[in-house]
Amino acid sequence: MLYQMYEAQRAMLAPMRAFSRIAEASIPHFGYGTESLRAGYELWERFGLTHERPPFGIASVAVNGREVAVHEEAAATTPFATLLHFRKETDRPQPRVLVVAPLSGHFATLLRGTIRTMLPEHDVYVTDWHNARDVATRHGRFGVDEYIEHVIGFLQRLGPGAHVVAVCQPCVTVLAAVAVMAQANDPAQPSSMTLMAGPVDTRSNPTSVNVLAKTKPLAWYERNLIDSVPWQYRGAGRRVYPGFIQVTAFMNMNLERHVKAHRDLFGYIAEGDREGAATIRAFYDEYFAVFDLTAEFYLETVRTFFQEDALARGALTFRGRPVDTGAIERTALLTIEGENDDICGLGQTFAAHELCANLPAARKRHHVQAHVGHYGVFNGARWQSEIYPLVRETIAETTGVPAA
Repeated sequence: MLYQMYEAQRAMLAPMRAFSRIAEASIPHFGYGTESLRAGYELWERFGLTHERPPFGIASVAVNGREVAVHEEAAATTPFATLLHFRKETDRPQPRVLVVAPLSGHFATLLRGTIRTMLPEHDVYVTDWHNARDVATRHGRFGVDEYIEHVIGFLQRLGPGAHVVAVCQPCVTVLAAVAVMAQANDPAQPSSMTLMAGPVDTRSNPTSVNVLAKTKPLAWYERNLIDSVPWQYRGAGRRVYPGFIQVTAFMNMNLERHVKAHRDLFGYIAEGDREGAATIRAFYDEYFAVFDLTAEFYLETVRTFFQEDALARGALTFRGRPVDTGAIERTALLTIEGENDDICGLGQTFAAHELCANLPAARKRHHVQAHVGHYGVFNGARWQSEIYPLVRETIAETTGVPAA
């Protein structure tokens, strides 16, 4: 019912948005008055979500002072994800890195800035998760076990000596995947594992997000937040956690900030400040591009990692077998947290150090980035100038170096 109501609202607003788009294009540039009208029409046109993945838009990067072309290629594909390779036109060997994107209602393009920063010095792959709305029910379920299997399979595809970087939500599943690989003595165990602002142990310094997850029984989430994909989409009948619910929840957490941003956008357009307007447009073009999660993945994530803290308590299982993070002895660990992160509290990612009890101290490193919130850990000026150098250093120090 939730999904049908959402689709009805989209259909109702579509003519108004179309009119606004036409009206905006027809207004001549005659000064502040007409620019204010243009700004108003643009805000109406932007009032809505899209369910299509935006482009990464990384056509080239500079490698050793030379601009080289970048091509997106599918290295592996399943019904639920593509292992996307950013192949560069260069013969220079570089460390292979798997960037694991969150599966939390936004596309992997949310990590565009992360990937763009890493590309000049690394051979980068990313988990490009598919919108569950577009995955036919015949392809079966996709829960936490299937997520872990995807991470393991993609690391095996990259081969021995690769590195993995997890951003936000997947920190806990990536840690589990590496543990499973270590338990199996898999030769494709990554040389290094970077966990950035992820909920490894939500009992540490819980945020409002963590508290909320524990205040309701799982049945409440299933009853109020899960719905079936409507008939007009390829995934018709699949039970999902709709992306429009997730982005609404995120916006309500910082509603005043989002309202201010759109006021600023109106002002920038009216005043002819193209650079200021472009920055806000780019952020919300990404923020308002949403996708659906399978119901089983969403509900299992809430129960297993936010309500039960199963991995942190040593109670997580994978395909019915216990996951032992103490088995990780070869993969170097770097954890990064943001001082002002209101989604993943300080200490939640650092908890990975205690869980990797048999990993030598010399192969562990932790960093708290001052003056950044959640998004600033993996994007923006401080990511580029202060955080990324630590990631690059960790990867460089462990590339081609046998484990102690």
